[in-house]
Amino acid sequence: MMTTWIELTPDELPIAAVYEWALDPSAGAVVLFSGTVRDHAEHRTGVRELVYEAYESEVTPRMSEIAAEMRRRWPSVCKAALLHRVGSLALTECSVVVAVSAPHRDAAFEAARFGIDTLKATVPIWKQEHHDGGTDWGLQSQPIAEVPRA
Repeated sequence: MMTTWIELTPDELPIAAVYEWALDPSAGAVVLFSGTVRDHAEHRTGVRELVYEAYESEVTPRMSEIAAEMRRRWPSVCKAALLHRVGSLALTECSVVVAVSAPHRDAAFEAARFGIDTLKATVPIWKQEHHDGGTDWGLQSQPIAEVPRA
């Protein structure tokens, strides 16, 4: 049985399928985070589209490393999923999904929060924002960090 789902895709993210996959007879909690495209960004209004690009050969190893670290920090995690889209996304489309199941909610919430925060800081994926003022790369860009170890 697959206990980790890692994916980088240009296709629509299957949010309901990720939730169903995360269900486990030993898990009393499933936490699913879905990041969606919104109509504004830091100091930018009228955002109408995001375009995501990735250093594809580095994405899967980094996301796998995040899932492994989740399991080190929260050994009770049953299933962990990290999925991200690339390409052009319109308003309200889902760009990223992190799901975690565990016997108890504390571990599921904490591991999911670690998953999305660490993905954003360590996985080489960038977004270009198309907005009222033009087209620019996201202002939250930062150097790619290593996955932190507990």
